[in-house]
Amino acid sequence: MKTLRLILGDQLNINHSWFKTPQHNVIYCLFEMRQETDYTEHHILKVVGFFAAMRQFAKDLKTNKHRVAYFEIDDPNNRQNLKENLSKLISDHQIDRFEYMEPDEHRLDVQLHEFCKSIEISSKMCSSEHFYTSRFELQSFFKGKNQFLMETFYRYMRKKHDILMVGKHPEGGKWNYDKSNRKPWKEHIDIPAFKQFDNDISTVLRAIEKANIKTIGLIENSTLDYPISLHQAEAQLQYFCEHLLIHFGDFQDAMHTREVYLFHSRLSFALNIKLISPKHVVNRVLDYYRAHDEEIHISQVEGFIRQLLGWREYMRGMYWMLGVDCKKKNALNNTNHLANFFWTGKTKMNCLKNAITNSLQNAYAHHIQRLMITGNYALLTMTHPDEVDAWYLGIYMDAIEWVQLPNTRGMSQYADGGLIATKPYISSANYIHKMSNYCQDCHYDKKSVTGPEACPFNSLYWNFLDEKRDQLENNLRMKMMYSLLDKKDTSELNAIKEKAQHIIANQEDY
Repeated sequence: MKTLRLILGDQLNINHSWFKTPQHNVIYCLFEMRQETDYTEHHILKVVGFFAAMRQFAKDLKTNKHRVAYFEIDDPNNRQNLKENLSKLISDHQIDRFEYMEPDEHRLDVQLHEFCKSIEISSKMCSSEHFYTSRFELQSFFKGKNQFLMETFYRYMRKKHDILMVGKHPEGGKWNYDKSNRKPWKEHIDIPAFKQFDNDISTVLRAIEKANIKTIGLIENSTLDYPISLHQAEAQLQYFCEHLLIHFGDFQDAMHTREVYLFHSRLSFALNIKLISPKHVVNRVLDYYRAHDEEIHISQVEGFIRQLLGWREYMRGMYWMLGVDCKKKNALNNTNHLANFFWTGKTKMNCLKNAITNSLQNAYAHHIQRLMITGNYALLTMTHPDEVDAWYLGIYMDAIEWVQLPNTRGMSQYADGGLIATKPYISSANYIHKMSNYCQDCHYDKKSVTGPEACPFNSLYWNFLDEKRDQLENNLRMKMMYSLLDKKDTSELNAIKEKAQHIIANQEDY
């Protein structure tokens, strides 16, 4: 019996049980397809990264004596569509059985389910063997509950997997060291240069150019410094443990004009295409911490593990729990367009200029830049979440819908009405100034609200609260801000709203 096994571009797990033993009657297939490059405009580094990692994975499989059918983007046999490529291989190789790992996107899940119903041979879906949780474990965990708090789920995961636990109690006496993870970086601690891999991507770039794939963002040379193999991901992880973990927790929310990555691991792309598993990363970090606990505080380690064991698994679970309807949610009824400078970085607001330019140049921004700079601005300008979704999904190297969508609709834009976030993540210039040096050389004054040099975030913040009063004023976590809003007299509030509405109508002037 001949079996065809599909490997999607984000399923590059060389340690999967599929690959333990080469079998002459099993063919593995991977496809570079216009179906995947064209459903949204992706950053050029993202397309390059996927193709480079997929090609390396196919090479590694062949080295391990597996049979591989690989369609490059310009292969004349490539039909550029998953169903048609699979059908061609099934016919050409007289396949008797089709198998695939469970996809992590609704779109591909439906497509493959329908494909299996359309073929006459047997088929099977199996686990990707990557996550700590099954698809619907979080849904079962929250069954019958009205709130879906990540912290509750995170504690459950800590107990279940015995991570940073002493018996039934959290190691160190605290479940969460988040309050220790909010320090600004003021150039007082040196940051090691990030690890580079210099992967040659010239062939991939030529293929993308020849195929005339439309992309966003910039690429400066023909090398890629992100990991594209398990070996490289392991090296990146080791580098993180040895050089960055010691300060990760302290500065994980910090932002700075001179630093793109600070103490972040740069492992999210490798994790999200499954080059390396979250279990392995967590275990390696814990092992390193145990061997160096005299110099590394538990707050650094817990802050990192919370991102993987808590946040990452939670977002994946919420994606499957909320289903396809998540993509339609717009609880605050926002309808404005995303500012054009999100594609150029050309704005006088220094925080946005830096966060967007870094994104365009590196296909990267850390979670606070995404949440409290670009996401904050998009929400305060009441941008339609569809447009915010498209930008986030396209621009970031690590953006795959299961992780991007619940973050954008839920945490960033509050479009789900509070299913994920307990309040909107919005702020005036005060928070940005506290966590960064962005305000230091900005064209605008961080303290002014309505004058010509006033920081746009200030008037936009108060205007947003007033505009969304009906939806938000009964939120217990917003009570204090509404009490402050209510203390403003009518003339002051009118001036604030006039300023904010001018900004929204003329965003390219700011």
